[in-house]
Amino acid sequence: MSHDPNCLFCKIAAGDIPSTRVHEDDEFVAFKDIHPAAETHVLVIPRKHIATLSDCSESDAPLLGKMMILVARLAKQLGVAYTGGETGFRTVINTGPGGGQEVYHLHAHLIAGPRPWQRMG
Repeated sequence: MSHDPNCLFCKIAAGDIPSTRVHEDDEFVAFKDIHPAAETHVLVIPRKHIATLSDCSESDAPLLGKMMILVARLAKQLGVAYTGGETGFRTVINTGPGGGQEVYHLHAHLIAGPRPWQRMG
């Protein structure tokens, strides 16, 4: 599995930098964002270093599928899954500088709670 020794998220996945983890397995680590945009804000990262979503290939499709299933499972565990009415959460993958990506290691944001993003719909 690829690893970038200079990557912040690779260091978090390896346990070299502390984080408040909510999930960990052989393929993924999920931890609370240190600058949350909402009451619930978790980052889900693959252990495999992939800089951006644009760097993914067809061979990464199983990893991406598992990542999205994990986001949904974590939403349920954290009590923010969609159960009808006004419930639910937002999943965001920022890609590149124009997409707001700050750390160049593929990651999904799981965000829920009062909505600071109301302009986004």
